[in-house]
Amino acid sequence: MDLFACLDEDVVLGPGERRLIPTGISIAIPVGFEGQIRARSGLAIQKGIGVINGPGTIDSDYRGEVGVLLINFGQEPCVIHPGDRIAQLVISQVFRADLEEVEELPATQRQGGGFGHTGI
Repeated sequence: MDLFACLDEDVVLGPGERRLIPTGISIAIPVGFEGQIRARSGLAIQKGIGVINGPGTIDSDYRGEVGVLLINFGQEPCVIHPGDRIAQLVISQVFRADLEEVEELPATQRQGGGFGHTGI
């Protein structure tokens, strides 16, 4: 679903500036699920606006107002108007892992190969 800016007046995000933008909503997410806040592609390509901790996570036990941490990666100031669509919210199932401490990990073909290791 789209998330909207719940503002009393315009907010100007300068280049490199980040700000918590309120949405005016609170939600109850069931246990075993999370809310993921994601950037809107139109704001990203047209104005360089992103979600700084994207995707942001809303835990199932959170009951406060949903806020969106926007950042201006662009070169120009960007005006956020009251009612603007600023992000998207996806509800996704969460699986809890049982971690086990071991002395060695099982071998794989990749092993410790990191960024760019598998080619382009």
